[in-house]
Amino acid sequence: MEYLGQIDEASYLSVLNAPVYRKIMRCFYREYEKMNFQLYKEDIFDLLKKDNEFENYTMEQLVLDLNALVKWKNLTPIQDPGRVYTIADYKNKQYQYTMSEYAVEIERLTVRLENIFVESGNLSTNFFLRLEKSLNEAPEMKTATLKEVNEWWRLLQEDFKRLNQNYQDYLRDFYSGKTEQLMKSVEFVVHKDKFIKYLTEFVQEIQRHSHRIERILKTNLSDIEEQILEKVIQSELDIPHALLEIHGNAEPSIRENVYGKWTSLKHWFIGSDQHECECKKVLKVTNDVIRSIIQNAALIVQIQNWGISRKDDYKKFLQLFLNCEDMNEAGKLSAHVFGIQKIQHFKTIQPRESDSINSSIYEEEPCEFLLKPHTRNYREKKEKSGFRDKTMEKRLQREMYLSQARRQKEIVMRYIKNNKIIFSEIDELVTEEIRIVFLQWIAQANMNSQKVGRTEYGQEYRLIRKKENCVLKCQDGNLIMPCYILEFKQS
Repeated sequence: MEYLGQIDEASYLSVLNAPVYRKIMRCFYREYEKMNFQLYKEDIFDLLKKDNEFENYTMEQLVLDLNALVKWKNLTPIQDPGRVYTIADYKNKQYQYTMSEYAVEIERLTVRLENIFVESGNLSTNFFLRLEKSLNEAPEMKTATLKEVNEWWRLLQEDFKRLNQNYQDYLRDFYSGKTEQLMKSVEFVVHKDKFIKYLTEFVQEIQRHSHRIERILKTNLSDIEEQILEKVIQSELDIPHALLEIHGNAEPSIRENVYGKWTSLKHWFIGSDQHECECKKVLKVTNDVIRSIIQNAALIVQIQNWGISRKDDYKKFLQLFLNCEDMNEAGKLSAHVFGIQKIQHFKTIQPRESDSINSSIYEEEPCEFLLKPHTRNYREKKEKSGFRDKTMEKRLQREMYLSQARRQKEIVMRYIKNNKIIFSEIDELVTEEIRIVFLQWIAQANMNSQKVGRTEYGQEYRLIRKKENCVLKCQDGNLIMPCYILEFKQS
């Protein structure tokens, strides 16, 4: 069925104040691409202020413009009671704003129209394999023709773009109002395992492939940024771009576009001290979705258990009464079923044969449990037995302990050089046992203001801390810690 009526969501593109509305929606869309689905008006205001054209723009104007976009169904306001700190805040109602599905597609279309001469979408892991393959071919591009380089670059960017767009579109549905209501319905419980399995497999694949791609990127990073990207720019310049040629020199625009795309791809897999890589953000969002699905399903089951039907119980009672031989036996059964007062129920830890919430307790096999009185005078009977000579066992245990202590001391002493242990200079792998000893010494010295301590071997030491951090390589992983120095007192 065709709908040829007016599309209110597109109103902001053609009204008198369209540039302001478009800038606001573009800010929302850029944050949406970064997985920031919900924004406060303060967040939008800070983003707008980065533009010189909005230097005199006020918060009051922003509120009016946001209300207009809400009226056109481009934005959906969600009240946030957690941001209420004063009575005035409560009266003013603090909102988070999220883009509607129409608004996302409209902005995506406007971006494609603005860059129509440039390449402009399920959770498929095939794109990871294709990206990995393309990046492995990067060294070959140094000797390839411009046409081959251009084809390699376009394939790489197309796979990366589709990877981004696919996971964004898929995960976006879990943040929509309709999906949120669906996840809280009884019907969703039947399908939850399918969603969890699908998302979990995606998490496992992205963890496996992202590490390999990161390693490939770091290996070929200098060659790509110093040589190959320049060949990519030359290959793009060989292709006539009508719009760019009309406006003059095409090289600056193409160069900006190529390096911008490469930076996005690099930061997707490689993080920095200032920014976390996008790959980890995707993992966090996906894990949040999985956690939300599990929590909603558990809540639904819990609610159902609260109102569980006694139909099966009554059926069992009817069957018992039907099997009675006479009214006398039926009367005794009735007195037993309905006449017992203050009945005691016991909750056991016996595992059930079925996890179905619809299965009755009467369908399971009976179990026997030994009940013990909880009184002060009760004592369990113990079997009388004579004393056994454990001298040899104690001697073996003592010798084993002393041998282990001597071995540990020998290993620890090897790390003391010139009466110091400098953790930043330790290159070999440290065992878990020795790492625990080091951390105990550091903790002991940190517990006093003089930063001094004494080892279990009687050595006095002083703890020195430097500003920078170091990595202590251990057999069970790397420990990032301050550059501590243990300075031992000369005996």
